[in-house]
Amino acid sequence: MPTLIWDLPTRLFHWLLAALVAFSWWSHEDHLDWHKVSGCAIAGLLVFRLWWGIAGSSTARFAGFLKGPAGIAAYLRGGAAGAPGHNPLGGWSVAAMLLVLIAQVGLGLFAINEDFEGGPLTRYVDYDTGLAIAQWHGTLFNVLVGLIVLHLLAIGFYAARRKNLVGPMITGNGALAEGVEAPVMAPLWRLLVGLVLGGATFGILYWLNGQASAF
Repeated sequence: MPTLIWDLPTRLFHWLLAALVAFSWWSHEDHLDWHKVSGCAIAGLLVFRLWWGIAGSSTARFAGFLKGPAGIAAYLRGGAAGAPGHNPLGGWSVAAMLLVLIAQVGLGLFAINEDFEGGPLTRYVDYDTGLAIAQWHGTLFNVLVGLIVLHLLAIGFYAARRKNLVGPMITGNGALAEGVEAPVMAPLWRLLVGLVLGGATFGILYWLNGQASAF
C-alpha cells in the first residue's frame, strides 16, 4: 500500500528550486533584474530548507539521511535498502547541492558586473572585488551543474533498476519495505515558522536589492 514518504513542503521546495535555478541560468545575462529577484527567492527557499532539515518531517531532516562511513557501508551492502527517503549516498548528494547553492547565492549578493550592476550587497565591496566575486559566482555554477548532472544520472540508474525516484517526489507516495516504519510528518506550526523565515529572507534581500539599485 502506498505510504506518504515526502511531505508537500519538501516536494514544493524541490520543484520550485529546480525551476528557479533554471530561470536564474536563463536570466543571468539579458534579464539581470529578474536574475536578482530569482536569487532572492532561492535564498528564501534555502533558509526554509535549512529549518525544515532540522524541524521538518523525518525524511526531510538532515539527521535522517546524512550518515557516516558505517551507514554508507551498510547501505552499499544492502542493509539500508528499505529505509524511506534519501539513501546515504543520495543524502550527501543533496547536502552538497545545498552547500553549493548557499555559497552561490552568497557570492551573488556581492557580485558586480562590468556595468556596475550587481547584487543587493554590492555597496559593501569595491569594484575589483565585486568583479572577482562575479567570476567565482560563475565558476561555482559550473560545479552546481556537475552535481545536477550526477543527480540526474543517479535517477536514471535507479530507473534502470525499476526504482522510480521521480514519482514519489511528485505525489509524495511510495512503497515501504516490510517492517519499515512510516515517516513521521511534521506539525503545521513548524511549517509556518519555516515559511516566515523563508519569506522574511526573501523580503529583506528584495528590499536591499531595491536600495542597491537606487544607490
